[in-house]
Amino acid sequence: MSSHTKSFKVPFWAQIIAGLVLGVLLGWLARSQDLSWLVTTLEKVGDTFIGLLKLAVAPLVFFAILVSITNLRKVNNAARLASRTLLWFMATSLIAVSIGLVIGLLTNPGAGTGLTPKDGAKPEDTGSWIDFLTGIVPTDVITPFTELNVLQIVFMAAVAGIAALQLGERAQPILALSESVLELLQKALWWVIRLAPLGTVGLIGNAIATYGWDLIGKYATFTADIYVGCLIVLFGVYPTLLATVAKVNPVQFFKGAWPAIQLAFVSRSSVGTMPLTQKVTERLGVPKEYASFAVPFGATTKMDGCAAIYPAIAAIFVAQIFDIQLGVGDYLLIAFVSVVGSAATAGLTGATVMLTLTLSTLGLPMEGVGLLLAIDPILDMIRTATNVAGQALIPVLVSARENLLDREAYATADGSSLDERREARPEQVPAAA
Repeated sequence: MSSHTKSFKVPFWAQIIAGLVLGVLLGWLARSQDLSWLVTTLEKVGDTFIGLLKLAVAPLVFFAILVSITNLRKVNNAARLASRTLLWFMATSLIAVSIGLVIGLLTNPGAGTGLTPKDGAKPEDTGSWIDFLTGIVPTDVITPFTELNVLQIVFMAAVAGIAALQLGERAQPILALSESVLELLQKALWWVIRLAPLGTVGLIGNAIATYGWDLIGKYATFTADIYVGCLIVLFGVYPTLLATVAKVNPVQFFKGAWPAIQLAFVSRSSVGTMPLTQKVTERLGVPKEYASFAVPFGATTKMDGCAAIYPAIAAIFVAQIFDIQLGVGDYLLIAFVSVVGSAATAGLTGATVMLTLTLSTLGLPMEGVGLLLAIDPILDMIRTATNVAGQALIPVLVSARENLLDREAYATADGSSLDERREARPEQVPAAA
């Protein structure tokens, strides 16, 4: 009976696409027929799904970072792996922001929109380098969890992880408890992830019902720029790096990583997708000990979509609306902010903090943020999908370069099944050499 059921199991990616199609249809129906009850239902379904994802974010980030740092003790050349990972994060961010700048300069996204400075509004919270640097250190241990300040949670987890490494054997009981709590959280979040097709219906349906296609008209060039930039990175830069640096088949990477990329597209949360990103990364042959460091680290700091492509094009857009000329120095500043400040985005839905950080560094009006808030949910889907693809890509690149990648596992990785029992095969993880 079980084998019969299994043969008719619908692949996860197909469930997501079905949810996407159904969401678009229901959203269009709700908007065209003015069905307020359907709009409300779609909104509630989408909000509930995102709420469930966010519920686990704070403890998940804390224990994932803590455990990931202590897991490095199991890997030879841990410092080398960590530094290589960070360098590749920065290198790919630089490539992504360069692509964003080129697209923005070629297309003039702020021209012909009909928008004026009066259409803008200052955001409630703005980012600055002082806020960024002073905001890393929390004033107490409770507030970062209640206010979901991911950057401060990462700081506390990193301190706890390094302290545990220093203590050695005496910290073992705490580490064992942390690993158990992390497994528990990932198990619970896995149940939420299984609801993603339903969440997709609500999120996409509500976006269509609320915004329709009218909004995209004013922002047509800007929206196209973000999507084209992200797609160039996703299907141009990443495959090139896989083929030349890792010397592996890029198509196989997307086959293995596709479930995480899809979930990122609909959930708009890198951190919420993190357990699935880690699963697909391990399934692509990255050693578990290294993946459990690189993926949580990436989920909070590696943002090619939100922190590189988006702020580059958005800064050009805002400058054109406010009729401010940007020079070569400004473009270099945008690149600097993208490479160094991406941790400010911290893996949550939206990239407003990163945008305000970029605008404040360039001295551009903060009112420009208000111009982009309405269109943000539509842009955030492709941005987050790009983020998550990058978060899975870098561990594969580094593992391949360091001869840690299980190439047999990579060659057989498949996105059709996400059965947890299948993911947990210890023999699939090569020993770090």
